[in-house]
Amino acid sequence: MTKNFYKEIKVSTYLRVEFKDITTQINNLVKESKIITGLCYVYVPHTTAGLTINEHADSSVVKDILRKINDLVPEDEFYSHLEGNSDSHIKTTLMGNSLTIFVTENKLKIGCWQGIYFCEFDGPRDREVWVKIVSD
Repeated sequence: MTKNFYKEIKVSTYLRVEFKDITTQINNLVKESKIITGLCYVYVPHTTAGLTINEHADSSVVKDILRKINDLVPEDEFYSHLEGNSDSHIKTTLMGNSLTIFVTENKLKIGCWQGIYFCEFDGPRDREVWVKIVSD
């Protein structure tokens, strides 16, 4: 029988563009779910924020990613969207808004250098991340 677990977590950001490491929060939810093997779905219900998995052992990697994504999609480019945050929508489209991660032995099955990042592109804001964990 398949078992499901669902929780929403809050993420507060303090800069317009920033990555917040949410690996521990997600892993704690996996432990709370008591699901031994299955899948963890992580979803961001926002059009100007996304998710990614990348290295979290060396913070310079995140700085490099943020610098390059801001170079690729500058805030002050001419955009037709009147709200002034088109760059945020484009950056979110590049990152994506969902992740699927294996659950093994009641924990996330990710590489030893990997972490899950909430990607803020239109902050500062209070955001939500939806997490669903499903057993095999």
